[in-house]
Amino acid sequence: MESIIEKPELLWFLIGLIMFLMELVVPGFVIFFFGIGAWITALVCLFASPGTNLQIIIFALTSVLTLVGLRRLIRKKLFYSKENVAEAVEDEFTGKEGISVSDFGAGKKGRVEFKGTFWNAESDYEIKEKQPVIIIKKDSLVLKVEPKKIK
Repeated sequence: MESIIEKPELLWFLIGLIMFLMELVVPGFVIFFFGIGAWITALVCLFASPGTNLQIIIFALTSVLTLVGLRRLIRKKLFYSKENVAEAVEDEFTGKEGISVSDFGAGKKGRVEFKGTFWNAESDYEIKEKQPVIIIKKDSLVLKVEPKKIK
């Protein structure tokens, strides 16, 4: 029976698996990329027979390159940051339609109903009660709106 040292592809696969499992416990989202480096090294060992030094170089290079090249991209897609959450909330309002529940306009605040909830609103345009409006922006608890253009 061959030992694990005689099958470097298996050793690198297990090292990668351990690193992926460690990533679940250790914060920072860094160890994941060393797991990828270990698995890439395992693939190289599966199809070729590099020496130990070359295996370590392949592991180090692929780990660092994936860390530098992919970490920011993957974090942006998988994890919410304050900017991502604010952007997602903003998108829930921006461009959507509401109904004014009071008359208001430039320099005068009013109220708008949006998704069954009443919001304070501001506009640079004159808005009449029960007029459809489009939400331009949400600033805290105030919606910036403009009249809906009729096509």
